[in-house]
Amino acid sequence: MTKTPTTHSRREPGLAVALIPLIAMGLLLGIGYGIYKIRPQVLLVAAAFLTGCLGFFLKFKWQDMERGIVDSIHKAMPAILIMLCVGILIGSWIAGGTIPMVIYYGLKLISPKFFLVTACFVCSLTSIATGTSWGTIGTLGVAFIGIAMGLGIPLGPAAGAIVAGAYFGDKMSPFSDVTNLAPVAAGSNLFDHIKHMMWSATPAWLLGMFVYFIVGLRYGSDSVHSDTLLLITSTLKTHFRFHVLLLLPMVIVFYFAATKKPTIPGMLLSSLAAGVLAVIFQKASIPDVATAMNTGYIAQTGVAQVDQLISRGGMMSMMETQLVAFTAFSFGGIMQKTGLLQIILDRVMKFADKVWSIVLTTIGASILTALVTGSSYLSMIIPGELLAPVFRKKNLAAKNLSRIVEESGAIIVPLIPWSMAGVYITGTIGVSTFSYLPWAIMNYVSVLILALFGFTGWTMAARKREDETQIGS
Repeated sequence: MTKTPTTHSRREPGLAVALIPLIAMGLLLGIGYGIYKIRPQVLLVAAAFLTGCLGFFLKFKWQDMERGIVDSIHKAMPAILIMLCVGILIGSWIAGGTIPMVIYYGLKLISPKFFLVTACFVCSLTSIATGTSWGTIGTLGVAFIGIAMGLGIPLGPAAGAIVAGAYFGDKMSPFSDVTNLAPVAAGSNLFDHIKHMMWSATPAWLLGMFVYFIVGLRYGSDSVHSDTLLLITSTLKTHFRFHVLLLLPMVIVFYFAATKKPTIPGMLLSSLAAGVLAVIFQKASIPDVATAMNTGYIAQTGVAQVDQLISRGGMMSMMETQLVAFTAFSFGGIMQKTGLLQIILDRVMKFADKVWSIVLTTIGASILTALVTGSSYLSMIIPGELLAPVFRKKNLAAKNLSRIVEESGAIIVPLIPWSMAGVYITGTIGVSTFSYLPWAIMNYVSVLILALFGFTGWTMAARKREDETQIGS
């Protein structure tokens, strides 16, 4: 029989040694990603390699650390499979005409008298339908900014309403890569995560809408004409045939979520229905539908704004996000197997021994990661991976953690001038981050609401089952 390796010969690290991998990762991401724009996957592999070297120094075998990596990724696999299905879903829904129809009627709801409210609402609706805040800002956001300039509306409030709407829709959409990644990081379920966010996101969004309504009244106008919006709606109407049956794929997904049935079969059934509708109503061929599910739908309307908005989806579109998850969990797996993570968590637990302190610690860790890395993905994965054991030990549901890391991390990132999102938004709509920051009310008010929940215990759900990746946890 092979002897089981003992720990007698291993060095016992202190807190200073345990913090070395986190400090190294912070420097790698802060400098490599934040300054030199190196892709985070490479930097996370480097961080994992350095942590592995430290593991060798502590007398751990590679087989042990490899097992830690495999175990860490294994726990995330159900959510990663859901992300693949989301890619299929988006491609099929666009090919079938479901998403274009939602965008079309959303734009028809524009009210000229209430520009700020309308801009936020339409961007929310579009972002929910497409699962992309950047796509919404880069298309409809540009159109709304053009309208604001024509009406003499200050660009700060206009841009803030656009950003808040786009990111609200993004984080409430089951098609968003950010929203899918948060449950992966925390070990929760996608639909439980979205429903749990409603307690904090919806009040923050409604407060923003109220402010936009009051402030926007002074900018009211009886007539608004936008060639860009008219071009988008007319192009969608020309290239897609709309019918009430196109809502069927949405109904299927909502039914599976409401009845707490398995997520993946519901998504695949919805994608199948959307594919059939694409053949019937959009006259698409079966190979075209299959291509949209695999590599994404490629619009060829001849109108750049429309093509940018609806050319997306497919399993391949989720690969970069999944690579970030794999590399981050590889780093976390070595940290766990070598005991370095436990040393840090033991120190954290001395402070985070109450619900309010756990919530504030998680909020602080997410915001700090967002400030250092400027990455929506990393601001969720790193705090989620580090603090998941703390939530389990305190019998708090993982959906509490996934809600906090998304709303304190990913949704704060666009308010950081040096982040990729901040740079993108400023470059796209021509409004500085500090100009729109005060008006992106939903983005920061939701964090304040989370802190309130932490102090009061409201909506802080207890853990129901061991495997929280199952719907209804």
